[in-house]
Amino acid sequence: MKTVSMVEFRKDAEGILRRIARGERFVLSHRGHPAARLEPVSSAASSDPANDQFLSISRRAAPSPKGKTRHGEIDLIVYGRD
Repeated sequence: MKTVSMVEFRKDAEGILRRIARGERFVLSHRGHPAARLEPVSSAASSDPANDQFLSISRRAAPSPKGKTRHGEIDLIVYGRD
């Protein structure tokens, strides 16, 4: 699986998404660390938005009792550093 950085993805998101649609898979890296997997969506999930895991996340998410989380706090949680 190939790795693509956030900078590369921002520069050529359309091209990378076309490659994914053709079946390629990527690991998206943020600040040098793996952050997400980019892969084709199965036709079953894409045909029914109600069953799409990403689009239905708001139904499963619970509000944070602490309020909004800043980007630096997220980096600390995910990467153990700012």
